[in-house]
Order: sequence, then structure tokens, then C-alpha cells
Amino acid sequence: MNYVFAPPPTVSAPVTGTAARFAVHRIYCVGSNYLAHAQEMGRTGREPPVFFMKPADALLPVEAGETGVMPYPSLTANLHYEVELVVAIGVGGRDIEPARSLDHVFGYAVGLDMTRRDLQAEMKKRSAPWCIGKAFDHAAPLGPITPRGQAGAIEGAEIALRVEGVERQRSRIDQMIWSVPEILAHLSAAWTLTPGDLIFTGTPAGVGPVARGERMEGTCSGLETLRVQVS
Repeated sequence: MNYVFAPPPTVSAPVTGTAARFAVHRIYCVGSNYLAHAQEMGRTGREPPVFFMKPADALLPVEAGETGVMPYPSLTANLHYEVELVVAIGVGGRDIEPARSLDHVFGYAVGLDMTRRDLQAEMKKRSAPWCIGKAFDHAAPLGPITPRGQAGAIEGAEIALRVEGVERQRSRIDQMIWSVPEILAHLSAAWTLTPGDLIFTGTPAGVGPVARGERMEGTCSGLETLRVQVS
């Protein structure tokens, strides 16, 4: 097939224990999925889940043991971190039943839903879409994906973020308002999930700004650590 210009390379993420890579299709995100964070963002609790998307090429994949470099984005003076469990889909489907949803999961990783908070807040004031606050270049740093069978009991894992060695966020995956099976059920009712999809499942309380030169370290029990420095 002929194209008017060369297609861009496939966006992919490393996979723990293999040289094979995970080709990325779409990036879905869940908003305000921990009670304390929902409250700090002005919500009350278990409202229906809110989904938004980032382009696949917003991914910043980071290899095991390395530190990714994220350029400080344009148009903002208030870049925020949000550490999240990321679910990688290996088997597609639609209207997935919660009881069988984990059969669709290839693996898990630690991710950062980076946010231009000032731009997001301005769009919210105008009741306008806030893609500009979430869907920018390098807005989705991601550590290596650990296959589900190697990740252990992820539902009880602890998730945390440190900035310059100081802990800023900490919680457990079982503190999510909507569990991974519930997220997959809701999401697959709205979109047909496809192998290669990534789902950022929401962040705990404690989100805040990160400055140029600062180093972030995201961890989740059983998964590879994600290290990113803002340049």
C-alpha cells in the first residue's frame, strides 16, 4: 500500500521478562477513582465513572531500571503528577462481564497521568472539554508491563509516588472506588476494547505540582518501578 507520507512508528511499551514489546492501540483514563482524591477534586464518592483519553503517542515508555526524561510541557505553569495502576488489555471484547474481565488483561504497569492543571481548571470553569490539560505530548509516562500471572494479587497492592525522595501519594489498589473488573465492564459498554489498549485506573489523594529538574518515582507492589525526571 502506498501512503502520501511514511506512517509513524508503532507506539509500544516494554514487557517484563521478554524482548517482545506491547503495541499500544488506545489510552483510556479513569477520573477520580479513589475516594480521598475524588473529595480533593470536589466530588463526593461513588459517582458513575468518568472516562477520558490520551493519544497513543502521548505515551512515554520507560525501560526497566532507567529514568525517563519528560520535557516540561508548553502553556502551563502548574504541571501535576498522578500515579496510577495501568491495565494492559491482551484480549479484546465488548460488554465484558466483571466476573470474567480479568481474562482480558495481559498485564499491569505503573503509570503517571501528567496534567496541565491550570489549563484543565480553566476549561472546567468554561464547561469546556479539558483535553488540553490531559492529552499533550509525553503526558503518559509508563513503566514496563508485568504479565498478569507474574504480578501477584494486584488488588491488594500498595501504590505510591515520591518526588525528590519525598513521599507524596500512597494508597492500596483495593481503595479504588471502581475496581478493575468494574472499570472493564463500564468501559467495554462504551467502547470495544482491543488488544493493545491501556487503561489508567485513577490516582490516590496527594496530587500536586512537579518542577523542572525534579525526579518522580512511582511504585506498585509486584510491578516494576517507574522513574521519570522532568527536564
